[in-house]
Amino acid sequence: MSSSVSTLGRPVDTEPPAGAAAGSARRRALLHWIAVHSLGVAAALFFVLPFVFILLTSLMNDQQALTRDLTPNSWHWDNYVRVFETPGFLDWWKNSLLYAGLGTALVVVSSVPVAYALAKFRFRGRHLSLLLVISMMMLPPQVIIIPMYLFWAKQMDLSGTLWPLIVPMAFGDAFAIFLLRQFLLTIPNEYIEAARIDGCGELRTLLKVVLPMAKPGIAAVALFQFFYCWNDYFGPQIYTSDNPAAYTLSYGLESFKGAHHTDWNLTMAATVLVMAPVILVFFFAQKAFVEGVTLTGVKG
Repeated sequence: MSSSVSTLGRPVDTEPPAGAAAGSARRRALLHWIAVHSLGVAAALFFVLPFVFILLTSLMNDQQALTRDLTPNSWHWDNYVRVFETPGFLDWWKNSLLYAGLGTALVVVSSVPVAYALAKFRFRGRHLSLLLVISMMMLPPQVIIIPMYLFWAKQMDLSGTLWPLIVPMAFGDAFAIFLLRQFLLTIPNEYIEAARIDGCGELRTLLKVVLPMAKPGIAAVALFQFFYCWNDYFGPQIYTSDNPAAYTLSYGLESFKGAHHTDWNLTMAATVLVMAPVILVFFFAQKAFVEGVTLTGVKG
């Protein structure tokens, strides 16, 4: 009810007009929009500015790098050519592509059947198997590195190569299995039952029915594994430290920085080349990545 007072016998409405209330609501909505987007812009700048600094420094000459100048006086795109002309850098690039590409493919191929069995099969010991997978996720690699190194270096004589890092991925990865299992739980069982009634075996059901529906989850796992292999420093340091020809970019960048410790423009250019594939892969696959990660938590 509107309240009113009497002035000289005439009722006067004390509530603001409807137009004023609507204007006040619009102003509050505008201020809320500005506040939210200001925080978003500030957060974006917080993450983007370091990359901008690295990129601009990589295009400076060696006298201007790491000075107070924020932009190059002259743009030296030839710094990237000089990086590739560094002995061994191209080999490190090829090794990283081999490690990340082959490792990702092996993890996906080996983890999908295990995740499918844990998600859709009912068998004795299924929960114990899942518990073992989760336990492996909590086991730091440093705990088993000594026996693993003795096996690959002394027994298999593969020290100085990337094969001790690539071959174990053919036996699956605990995190990939768990993530895929969580995603496969979101696929209705009715599709699988219908395929079985139509005469499909388990392998054909997996290939023809489950995999097309699980593409976002598989993409998320593949991206996680690619990023892990590309950025892995610990593994190449253990197994390839005695063979510079087998270095990956993540480990070779440390050697590059030691050789060019005064040429910060070249060091930044090499850093940009190391980061570029990861940024490009995530940029073009971010939709599938976000969808896969989001749907893994829908059903447990």
